[in-house]
Amino acid sequence: MSPEGQPDPRTPLPQVERLVAVMSRLRRECPWDAEQTHLSLVTYLVEEACETVEAIESGDRQHLREELGDLLLQVVFHAEIASEQDPGFGLEEVAAGIADKLVARHRYVFGADEVPADLHASWEQRKAVEKGRTSALQGIPEQLSALARAQKIIGRARSRRVALVLPEEPVQPDELGAELLSLVARAQAGGVDAEQALRHAVRALEADVRTAEADARAVGDDAPSDVSAG
Repeated sequence: MSPEGQPDPRTPLPQVERLVAVMSRLRRECPWDAEQTHLSLVTYLVEEACETVEAIESGDRQHLREELGDLLLQVVFHAEIASEQDPGFGLEEVAAGIADKLVARHRYVFGADEVPADLHASWEQRKAVEKGRTSALQGIPEQLSALARAQKIIGRARSRRVALVLPEEPVQPDELGAELLSLVARAQAGGVDAEQALRHAVRALEADVRTAEADARAVGDDAPSDVSAG
């Protein structure tokens, strides 16, 4: 990769090209592969992502290499299906899009900007500007578990400086895991569905975010912080 973030023609990826060619042939000649759609592959995409997480947490490098390959296959498979449509796009367009996005969001690497003090907040703020998002809740997948959604909403609210009262006391991973497990055990003992209970709490949190954002707009203070630094 060149300093400007452009591909270097002297560094081809022959095995990636081979994988694309293999997938293209499977789509033409394998009955199962030929009948798959973006929607039918969703379950495999989720499964492979979960297996990749498991491989990372196991610390087994060979297992991780294998699972990354399975995950890459899903990307290539979806890109191949997309290339058959009109208008379509292929793996090259997918790669170009994400490369352009990374370069645009890292002006302190590919430009002359200073490294921002809060990299996470800067990243979230730049995404909000690029996508024209007016709420911290926009772009958070509904399919996330209640716990993952809660974490994402709180992170977004903090990076967008939404006026919420949230706990700030830090906690260690082991302590947090034990406390969460204890709460789940207490919920089970009391006949409470822990996931459902958290979903209710998350919906209340979302309502608080919307109220705080509406209040900010009412006083003309709804714009994201300056993102010129990255």
